[in-house]
Amino acid sequence: MALQPVNRRSVPEDVFDQIVTEVLSGQMQPGQTLPSERRLAEVLGVSRPAIREALKRLAGAGLIEVRQGDATTVRDFRRTAGLDLLPRLLMRGGELDLTVVRSILETRLHNGPKVAELAAERGGPSLAGRLDETVDALLTETDPVAAQQLALTFWDHVVDGADSIAFRLMYNTLRATYEPALPALAAMMAEEVGRPDAYRAVTAAIVARDPAGAADAARRLLEPATTALLDALGELEAR
Repeated sequence: MALQPVNRRSVPEDVFDQIVTEVLSGQMQPGQTLPSERRLAEVLGVSRPAIREALKRLAGAGLIEVRQGDATTVRDFRRTAGLDLLPRLLMRGGELDLTVVRSILETRLHNGPKVAELAAERGGPSLAGRLDETVDALLTETDPVAAQQLALTFWDHVVDGADSIAFRLMYNTLRATYEPALPALAAMMAEEVGRPDAYRAVTAAIVARDPAGAADAARRLLEPATTALLDALGELEAR
């Protein structure tokens, strides 16, 4: 293992980060046994309570299994971890993981129409005003990054209208993962965020309580840019 002594003030956080990095990079494989608390404390130069707190967090994240009186082992995060791991998976070793980018784009294209459909079924009267206000702001926004932020706000309102905690938590994670990349995506997303008419079509279908129409309008809004990004990823991977 390539663990290093901890010098930061947030000792459990640093321990957590180091072990997460080892697990996600494959340096620690599923089924592998971690050193004892005592040994980890010696290697990292921290207290055993700090190690214990970090291990508790790792277990809660689905990365390790802690058994009282037995060895602590690494779990297969692909089967046990949650969406909160997504931002860490996106950037590894200072580089974008293109397979993770692809999965985010695919999820965006799949979930967007369904969320719009649910919003048309469940959205309250206040949803129309919030959607119209956001599209009005998008119409006059000239900064490409700010326009993307407004587009995210639009979808934030649609997710509210869908009234689904699962979609809400998923959207929160996807947005937190996606937002740091907004400047890099500005050129690719310019066409989508520059189509207020497409956003108005989604709004109109939601307000009209037309689930099928809302899903179709959302798909027509999201598909062109998503397909272009997926094609660009394919070219990058081919290189």
